[in-house]
Amino acid sequence: MRQSSAKTPGVAATLLMVAFFATAFTAAAQPGQPAPVQPSISLQDSNLKPALPGALAGVGIDQKLDQLVPLNLNFVNEAGATVPLSSFFHTGKPVILALVYYRCPMLCTQILNGLESSLKAVSFNPGQDFEILAVSFDPKDTFELAAAKKQTYLKRYGRANTANGWHFLTGDEANIKALTDAVGFHYKYDPATDQFAHASGIMIVTPDGRLSRYFYGVEYAPRDVRLGLVEASKNKIGNPVDQILLFCYHYDPATGKYGALAMNMIRLAGAGFVLVGAAVLLIALRREKRSEFVRHGI
Repeated sequence: MRQSSAKTPGVAATLLMVAFFATAFTAAAQPGQPAPVQPSISLQDSNLKPALPGALAGVGIDQKLDQLVPLNLNFVNEAGATVPLSSFFHTGKPVILALVYYRCPMLCTQILNGLESSLKAVSFNPGQDFEILAVSFDPKDTFELAAAKKQTYLKRYGRANTANGWHFLTGDEANIKALTDAVGFHYKYDPATDQFAHASGIMIVTPDGRLSRYFYGVEYAPRDVRLGLVEASKNKIGNPVDQILLFCYHYDPATGKYGALAMNMIRLAGAGFVLVGAAVLLIALRREKRSEFVRHGI
């Protein structure tokens, strides 16, 4: 009996420790007094944009989240056939949209290179899980140029059986303007250089044609692209790990990136600690019970 008494405090101590930390994590996860409202700063606020040279005035990207892309517009694919945008959305998959032009001497190549590099680190497959739509905003671009670009990026990407997921389109000025206006992509043509001034970024569109995410720059974090595709698909692609990440990370339209939600991470850590503590307690109780059986010869 003396030995049994000696074991009991150890189990009690374990129980108290689990209860203490569970309470601490739960308390930390509860919302407290609301913080004072801070003025929001958006990269899309025209009042905050620095003065631009005349050649760049009006150039940029205005987010139009949840707005419909006009899928009735017609473009020419890399084989020279006229196709409606809707033909790339009937599959029920999210679409990555990159607005570029194929004669671009530098920036557009960097955009496509960044997209291709990011997708190499994402396990989803173009054509199977999502579609890639590169659309030229230069009416002078031809479908032959589009076909050459497609072959370049298929070779760079190097993943088998994905050619049916990469699409490179050209179009006339009317259809190009209707698309770029709809997604908030503003550019300017410079006749002196025969080039375009434009911003850099990609967009993710839902299977029904709604703008879901904007990612800026020429490098796109694979985690952000993956989570953007999962959200745009309404969780039809991805795995349970993606759901955990989406619980902890939230898309910030101002930065065009996914950032950590501290409160959700605390809650997740607290839940994990409680589970581990419960497992430790269960093992301790089972050992205690086994020792009792041994002492009583059962």
